[in-house]
Amino acid sequence: MKTIIDSHNIQVTVAIEEHVNICMKKLEHMNKNALEARIHLDRDHVGQVLNKYKCSIHLLLKGKDIFAEDSEKDLYIAIDLATKKIQQQLRKQHNIKLMQHK
Repeated sequence: MKTIIDSHNIQVTVAIEEHVNICMKKLEHMNKNALEARIHLDRDHVGQVLNKYKCSIHLLLKGKDIFAEDSEKDLYIAIDLATKKIQQQLRKQHNIKLMQHK
C-alpha cells in the first residue's frame, strides 16, 4: 500500500513517519485491498485550543474509500485514534460482507 503523508504547521520527523507507517501496516494487514493511504497531520497554533493536533486518514480501497480523523493534545494519540476509527470501519465493512454471503 502506498502511503502519502502531508502536514500543515508540523515538521514530519522520522519518528512521526515511522509511527504512521506502523499504523498503516496494521490497516494493510486488515485489508489487503488497500491501494493508498493519505494521512494529513495538522497543528492548530491559534489561541488556546484544547486539541491542537489533528490527524486525518483517507484510505483508498477497491470499491469504497474510508475516511476518519481525530483531534488531540498529542499528535501520536491523534494518529492512533484515527487509525482505530479506520480499523472499526474496516471490521464493520468485513462483517457486512460476511453477512451478505450467508
